[in-house]
Amino acid sequence: MPAQKAKKNDEKIKKELLQESISSIIGKSGEEIIKFLDTEKYLNEFLIAKKLDNNINQTRNLLYKLSEHGLVSSTRKKDKKKGWYTYFWKLEVLRTLEFLKETLKKRISQIKHQIESREVKTFYICERCNIEYNEENALLHDFTCSECGNIFVIKDNTKVIKEFKKNLEKYQKEVEIIDEEIKKEKEKDDKKKTKEIKKEVKEKLRKRLEKKKERNKLKEKEMKKSVKKPKSKIKKIRKKKQVRNVHASKTLASSVVSLTGKKKKKKNKSGIYMLPKGKRR
Repeated sequence: MPAQKAKKNDEKIKKELLQESISSIIGKSGEEIIKFLDTEKYLNEFLIAKKLDNNINQTRNLLYKLSEHGLVSSTRKKDKKKGWYTYFWKLEVLRTLEFLKETLKKRISQIKHQIESREVKTFYICERCNIEYNEENALLHDFTCSECGNIFVIKDNTKVIKEFKKNLEKYQKEVEIIDEEIKKEKEKDDKKKTKEIKKEVKEKLRKRLEKKKERNKLKEKEMKKSVKKPKSKIKKIRKKKQVRNVHASKTLASSVVSLTGKKKKKKNKSGIYMLPKGKRR
């Protein structure tokens, strides 16, 4: 429960900071637009206009102002039927926080400068008109109010300095909170990037494996084709050799008969030469 409360409190602080940042650019409309702009998904501009109860041109003008400072990003899609583009918008949290931090830093430097000048310089005031003058301007006016003719009185700066210091502390605390939120957002972005990188690596490995499998299949097919061809050739060569040997043996036998006039003696099953029929006992 305490962790959930802390998380809700952090979300509330972040939303207030984002609202302050956007309001500094587009005024009170920033209070409304921050409710509808998502930090994760892109939203249709027509849907944003509907929620703001504005026409599309007014909504686009607000979004374009924010886009100039990089506080929102957009993507577009073409309508296939109508042919025009529809824009989708998303709030850039990190850039918005950084923008607010820069504006607060400027305010802090201004307040510091004012505190220094109040502590060192003398200021005069017309108590009737409540108009303040620095020493140079008071001297130019002869320390007399041009409106009512009343003489200037030296202003006590203790209250003003106290108020400035109070504002300074407030802005410095806000900057510390913003720094913490920026750190969290950067950690989120780093996690997203690592996830995306892992996905890309996995996808690349998958594609490589698929290509490797395809190559192996092609190699197997080629191997099968190359193995089949030589076998058929060998069989043909063997047949040709057998035919040649038969022809050669026949020609040899006929040539022996023609030269000797005798036929080649035949062997029986036991391997003994058989005599011709007339010479058998």
